Amino acid sequence: MSILANLSGPADLRAMDDAQLTELAAEIRELLIATVASNGGHLGPNLGVVELGIAIHRVFDSPSDRIVWDTGHQSYVHKMLTGRAGEFATLRREGGLSGYPSRAESEHDWVENSHASTSLSYADGMAKANHLLGNDDYVVAVIGDGALTGGMAWEALNNIAADSDRRLIAIVNDNGRSYTPTVGGLANRLTEIRTNPRYEPTLSAIKERLTRSRFGGTQAYEALHAIKKGVKDALAPQGMFEDLGLKYIGPVDGHDRASVEHALDRARTFGGPVLVHVLTTKGHGYDIAVANENDQMHQANPFDRATGDALSIAPAGWTSVFRDEIVRIADERPDVVGITAAMLYPVGLDAFADKFPDRVFDVGIAEQHAVTSAAGLAMGGLHPVVAVYATFINRAFDQVLLDVALHRCGVTFVLDRAGVTGDDGASHNGMWDMSLLQIVPRLRIAAPRDGSQLRELLREAVDVDDAPTVVRFAKGPVCEDLPAIERLGTADVLSRDDATDVLLVAVGAFGHLGVEVATLLRAQGLGVTLVDPRWVKPVDPAIVRLAADHTVVVTVEDNGRQGGVGAAIALAVRDAGIDTPVHVHGVEQEFLDHAKRDVILGRLGLTAQAVADDTLAALGRNSANG
Repeated sequence: MSILANLSGPADLRAMDDAQLTELAAEIRELLIATVASNGGHLGPNLGVVELGIAIHRVFDSPSDRIVWDTGHQSYVHKMLTGRAGEFATLRREGGLSGYPSRAESEHDWVENSHASTSLSYADGMAKANHLLGNDDYVVAVIGDGALTGGMAWEALNNIAADSDRRLIAIVNDNGRSYTPTVGGLANRLTEIRTNPRYEPTLSAIKERLTRSRFGGTQAYEALHAIKKGVKDALAPQGMFEDLGLKYIGPVDGHDRASVEHALDRARTFGGPVLVHVLTTKGHGYDIAVANENDQMHQANPFDRATGDALSIAPAGWTSVFRDEIVRIADERPDVVGITAAMLYPVGLDAFADKFPDRVFDVGIAEQHAVTSAAGLAMGGLHPVVAVYATFINRAFDQVLLDVALHRCGVTFVLDRAGVTGDDGASHNGMWDMSLLQIVPRLRIAAPRDGSQLRELLREAVDVDDAPTVVRFAKGPVCEDLPAIERLGTADVLSRDDATDVLLVAVGAFGHLGVEVATLLRAQGLGVTLVDPRWVKPVDPAIVRLAADHTVVVTVEDNGRQGGVGAAIALAVRDAGIDTPVHVHGVEQEFLDHAKRDVILGRLGLTAQAVADDTLAALGRNSANG
């Protein structure tokens, strides 16, 4: 009989013996592999925390003791142990379990965090609240997969250490990686411990020698205490934490459940903040994942579990176009350098790094530092290209505004996975960037409609040396090239009729949607001018002049409606004294549940038929298909 299938919640774990817990761990790994092989998701990180997750839930009493996972993609095991194993086959499917903690799913989920390095700050606040309210419950923050490289984590540690009576346990899940091996001084120091774990054997040998020596009693205790401190200083990284005022336990083998439980039990006895350092291996228990050098199956598409090979080969994506073109530019421009935040492969800077390793900098999960460091590189005479997911540029908005734009630094930001991304849930949709960046003075934003335009606009962007530029593109297959019939200013006219009923402005990858909308409108006897602005900020005066010649302007973008491209065009039209109405189609500013991209776009009315119907309604007409 399956142990996991009969697990109603974490309290059941405390009645299990070692044999049952070992079997439970095996069942969890089997369900992880089977589900991710079918649905896709984060496999490697979760295989690495099976024993850790079991130990946490045996020592602490969730949800009274609050457990925060960072980054939240490590929470699959936690979901199973808190009563959701029976639903796990629905992972990342519409209406099913989220790939991250979800407050709507369970009382055991406290933070819906898919952005890294936040857990310690959440935990600091929760522990302070417990103290002020007289609660004796614990707060446990599990921080791993490179999240400790983020500056916010260290800001939190600085504050946590100042409150010596807070019941807060920080568990560093040290697997040496985020997507790829972690970088920086801290990562290097932890790697030394992980690859040369001599502390416990050395201490045991010294203790045995002292026991056999002529010293005894108080002298032996004092000698052992002094030697233990010296050995820890030499072999374990507790110094950096204890100097802050944090108790340190470790390093502990994260795949030895009993050892982890012992360490966590010790941590509970201190009554104040404690850092427990746990060593794990990403993909543990599935040799194919462990052997995957690129990312140890950090995030996998559906795959054949016998081989680890993807079940289907995705067509060439936007990222691959950027990957090729940035290498060509780097060949021609020795001043061009690359920066990313722990995402060298996902954003396509890996080929650049392979060819010019001294010119690409992975700064870890530190977007703010990445941006201001880029400003420094620009001030030093180089042209940095900062490549991150669109959702993560939000974290560095102040640096873009005041460290780059204010100083007229020539920095190009390449924002991958812009717009609605789908399966990863609310915080991974890159639907905020054009609204946020619209207010940055001097900054220019390009939104390519196809692969050829991505190459062209990227080159135009890196040619700007006195202001920041942004090139943003969607997730998934790159769109088929759409040729222009005319260029007006920086905008491309994709099609034009003699009649001037509708000016249709389709932004970026929505160029193809614009073609479909135009076809539907023409079938109703309307004349349409279809325009791709290419550079969406600033608004080109040519688009404003076109607006004056048309009955209605319709804009379509894969970004929030408030403050986005359509809103900027509407403002420019009004400022020019033109009374042509502007109808803006975009993403509603709300947090979107996970589902396939096309399903979400359908819900939002971002389909050709919906946009066409809205346009006909604006003109007082009825659609034959409506």
